[in-house]
Amino acid sequence: MEQTGGDRFKIALIAVALASLALGLGLRFSGRPEAAIVWAMGVVPVLAALVAEIVRSLRRGEVGLDIVAALSMSAALTFGETLAAAVVAVMYSGGTFLESFAEGRARREMHALLARVPRTARRHRDGALEEVPLDGIGPGDRLLIRQGDVVPVDGRVAAGQAFLDTSALTGESLPVRLETGAEAMSGSTNAGEAFDLVVLRPARDSTYAGIVRLVEAAQASKAPMSRLADRWSLGFLAATVAIASAAWWATGDPIRAVAVLVVATPCPLILAVPVALVAGLSRAAHFGVLIKGARPLEAMARIRTLILDKTGTLTEGRPRIVSIERFGAVDEATILRLAAALEQASQHPVAQAVVAAAEAGAASAGASGLPVPWEVTEVPGEGVAGRVEGRAVVVGGHGFVRERLGLAPERAPAHVAGSVLVAVAVDGRMAGYLVMADPLREGVAATLEGMRAQGVERILLATGDRAEVAEEVTAGLGFDGLRAGLRPDQKVLLVLSERKNGPVMMVGDGVNDAPALAAADVGVAMGARGAAASAEAADVVLLVDWLDRLRAGLAIARGARTIALQSVVAGIGLSVLGMAVAALGYLTPVEGALMQEAIDVAVILNALRALRIAPQAGASGPEAALG
Repeated sequence: MEQTGGDRFKIALIAVALASLALGLGLRFSGRPEAAIVWAMGVVPVLAALVAEIVRSLRRGEVGLDIVAALSMSAALTFGETLAAAVVAVMYSGGTFLESFAEGRARREMHALLARVPRTARRHRDGALEEVPLDGIGPGDRLLIRQGDVVPVDGRVAAGQAFLDTSALTGESLPVRLETGAEAMSGSTNAGEAFDLVVLRPARDSTYAGIVRLVEAAQASKAPMSRLADRWSLGFLAATVAIASAAWWATGDPIRAVAVLVVATPCPLILAVPVALVAGLSRAAHFGVLIKGARPLEAMARIRTLILDKTGTLTEGRPRIVSIERFGAVDEATILRLAAALEQASQHPVAQAVVAAAEAGAASAGASGLPVPWEVTEVPGEGVAGRVEGRAVVVGGHGFVRERLGLAPERAPAHVAGSVLVAVAVDGRMAGYLVMADPLREGVAATLEGMRAQGVERILLATGDRAEVAEEVTAGLGFDGLRAGLRPDQKVLLVLSERKNGPVMMVGDGVNDAPALAAADVGVAMGARGAAASAEAADVVLLVDWLDRLRAGLAIARGARTIALQSVVAGIGLSVLGMAVAALGYLTPVEGALMQEAIDVAVILNALRALRIAPQAGASGPEAALG
C-alpha cells in the first residue's frame, strides 16, 4: 500500500526514537555519561510533534489523552528520568504507527476494491476491436470481456454463457454462471472463456462506479464511539493527574508521579475503538455490505426495530412465470415458446420477463434460440399480435386477447393476489395463461428469524402496494406489523413513530424509499438494482440483492462493537491497576512505561479480531456463502 506523508513522518519519528534509545543504552553499558543527553535528543522531536498535535486538537475543541503522554515525557525529562522518557517516546511513536498500520490493514479489502477499477475496455467496431477509455463507452456498445478481465460497466451477456468471480463484491468464493441476457455487474472478474457484453449504462452510472464513490465516502468517517472516547479521556486525564499529584504529595517523591504518568500513556481507549470499527467496516465490505462509515456501523449494533419495504426488498422486484395454464391441444412448452418469440418485439417489462424465462429454459434443455416474429403490431401497455413460424399469435392482457379473437368481453379468471395473467392465443383460439408473480427472495424467512436472534425485537412491513397483495406474499413470515398503501411521507412517519421502541433500521430499494432511509437511524438500500436515490440516502448499501447479507452486516456490527468495548474495558482496567501499583512505589518509570505499552499493543491486536468475524447462516441458498 502506498505510504502517505503522514506515514513517512511517523516512521521517521519512531526511527529517531529507536536510534537514540539504542545508542543511549550502548553508551550506558560502556560507562559513558553522554547516554542521558542522547536519550533526551531522541525524546525532543517526538515531544514536539506531540505538542503540535495537542495544539491542533485543542483548536478543534478536542481534549485527548495525548496530553498524558506529553506530561509524562516532560516530567521524566524534568526530573532526570531520561531513560523512562526515551522508552515512552519509542512506545508512543510506535503505538501511533501501529494504529496507522492496523487501520491500513483493516482497509485492505476497500483499497483492493478501489484499485480494481478498470480504465479501458475493448469494444467491437466495424468488425474489429478497439481499446477505448471507459468515458467513451455508452449503452448499446458491445464489449469483449477476456478471461481475467474485470467487467468495466454493467451490461448483459450477449451470447453463450459467462462465468464470473464476484468475490470482490459479494464474498462468494464460487464463480457465478450467467446465461445469455443475464445482467453482469461491473467489478466482477471473468473466470471463464471470453464473452461479449452489451453495455446497459455508462461507466459513471455503473454498479462498480457507485460502489467506489460510496467506499471513498465511508473512509472519511469518524466513529461516535471515538468521540465518546474523547469525552471519557477528559475524566481519565483528570484521574491520572490526581493520582500522580497525590502520590507526590503523600511521599514527597516526584519519581512516583512520573511513574504514574508513564503507566497511563497512551491510553488504549483512543487506539482500540477506531481500529475495531474500521476493521468491522472492512469485514462487512468483504461480505457485500458497504457501510458508509463507523457511525452507522456502531448504530447497527444497537438496532431494535427493522422496517422492510416489499417490492425489490422482500421480493425480487421483477415478474417471473410461476405457472402455465393451458386450455387446448397446445402444450405448455409451445405456449411459452410462441409467446416469448412474439414478445421479443416488445420492450414491456412483462414481455422481457417472458423472453428471459423462455431463453433460460431453452438453454438448459440445449434447444435452439427463439424464432423471429413478423407482421408484429403492438398496442402499448395492452398486448402484441403477429406471426411466429407461420402461426398467428396474440399475447397480452385478458381483454386485449379476447378482443383480437372477436370474443365477447369476459371477466378474467380468479388468481392469486399479486399475480398477473398473460393471455396467449394461437391460431385464433385461446391457448392458455402465463401466470406471473413477484416471488419472495430465497431464504427470507430464515433471514428474518436470524435477525430476531441477533436482538431485533420488532420487524414491520411498509409497502405502497395493496394490503391484500402484501398479506398474500408475506403470509407466514411473522411480521409484528404490516402497513400497506403508504406514500413516501407516510413511510417517514412510520419510521419516526417506531423510534419510541429503540433505534430503527429501514430497508428499501426504490426512489420512494429514500426519504424513509434518510429518516431512519440506519437506512439500508438494496444496491444491485435499487434506485440511485435510495443508495445515496442510505447509510448501508447491500452490494448484491440478497437480503441475508443484512443479517451478516448486523452480526459484524455487533461483533465489532463488542470487541471495541472489550478492548477499552480491559485496557483502562489494566492502566488504572498499573497506576495504583506505581503510586505505591512498586513500579519505576521505565517499568511503568513498558507495562503500559504492552497493554496498548495487546488491545490493538485484540481489536483486529474484528477482521475475522464470521457470520453464521443457513447451509443452503445464497446464505451459505456467509460462513
